[in-house]
Amino acid sequence: MNGLGQICAAVIAALQDAGITAVSAYEGIAKRYDGPVAAVDVESAAESAPGMGNYLGQAADPETGEIKELYGWQMDAKILLEMRAPSASACEQTMETAADVLLGGLPSGLRPQEMAWEGISWDKRNGMFLRKGTLRCKAFFTAESGEEAGTLLDFILKGTMRQ
Repeated sequence: MNGLGQICAAVIAALQDAGITAVSAYEGIAKRYDGPVAAVDVESAAESAPGMGNYLGQAADPETGEIKELYGWQMDAKILLEMRAPSASACEQTMETAADVLLGGLPSGLRPQEMAWEGISWDKRNGMFLRKGTLRCKAFFTAESGEEAGTLLDFILKGTMRQ
């Protein structure tokens, strides 16, 4: 999964852990859900490398003591959120819960910088109330050298589990 996909998946998982039905923005129409639902997408992103060849240094494996080479890169991302609910109060409550999660419950590799929300409106297409928001954040990805010299494992969003 690429960086954008990892960011989107991490946000969806954090919202779901808080009890919010959260889906990718491209998964389908909100009418399929009886209650509040959050659609998540990465609106924009820009990648940057922290050093020469993404090299961060060395670290010892805590279990084996083996020294591994660490590599990393970061991305400035703008995450788009669309909260939909059958009532304005449910839409507002879902947004408040989501805001708490986004500011304090994301993996350590996603660092919030700025959050903005629009007012609640009526979405005729889905027949639900809608509140859009954005979260600007920095995403940090790391990889370590494999057992064979010169091979890298996949870059993983810091603070998330490998699948």
